[in-house]
Amino acid sequence: MPRGEGKFLIKQRAFLKLFMIRFVEENKLYGMQAMDELKMTFKQFGYEPNHSEIYRSLHELIDDGILKRQKKLQEGAKYKEVVIYQFADYEKAKLYKKQVKTDLDRSMGLLRKALEDVY
Repeated sequence: MPRGEGKFLIKQRAFLKLFMIRFVEENKLYGMQAMDELKMTFKQFGYEPNHSEIYRSLHELIDDGILKRQKKLQEGAKYKEVVIYQFADYEKAKLYKKQVKTDLDRSMGLLRKALEDVY
């Protein structure tokens, strides 16, 4: 099936991966930090991504060679390690964002058409 044919709206995982990339671009490097911000940002729309979906998104970005995980000692704690996420390949991240933008534009068009035609 050609790309885009038979698709409806953007998939949740792609949506979350897009925001994970944005968080790393903004130096928000912790998974929990991303989860808290996502929940706060999208609560007004009735969308609250769960913990496992957020971490699956991060792990897929690692598997795709876009992000990498790094353990480091937590500031102020002598023995506690935290995991931070950084770019493994920023060019791949930019390409992924470009691909998802195409899906977002298509999804917006579908939603806009429904709103215009039905309401």
